[in-house]
Amino acid sequence: MSRPKPHSIEDYPHSLVIPTRWADNDVYGHINNSVYYFYFDTIVNRFLIDEGLLKIGKSETVGLVVETGCSYFAPAAFPDDITAALRVRDIGNSSVTYEIALFKNDETLAAAQGHFVHVYVDEKTRRPVKISDKMRDILTESLG
Repeated sequence: MSRPKPHSIEDYPHSLVIPTRWADNDVYGHINNSVYYFYFDTIVNRFLIDEGLLKIGKSETVGLVVETGCSYFAPAAFPDDITAALRVRDIGNSSVTYEIALFKNDETLAAAQGHFVHVYVDEKTRRPVKISDKMRDILTESLG
């Protein structure tokens, strides 16, 4: 398997600045790899909330993460700011693959990048549901 090359921030239509915290660092002096997934989760859910696709505690349909992955290119550490960037890679019947890249401070090449796959389910039954036309239209605008 070939190693991916870091993406450019210009490749992503949505972004969010996330300040790092002292607690994000590990004993090696950089952001712990597990924290990157918190950043992924933050931008995906912030996008959904901003677009009116997720109302916390009130949505009948929610996305459950069924797959995620990340490639790391350069370390980040507190007190860096992380710009999380988002685009949609694929839209299925009940699933969406989001691509996320993380950029350190003012850098334009990703320090890390990866993906999140959500399967959208009924909030109560947890059974997959078809993505609504409204959601599909909004997500289609963000295809990378």
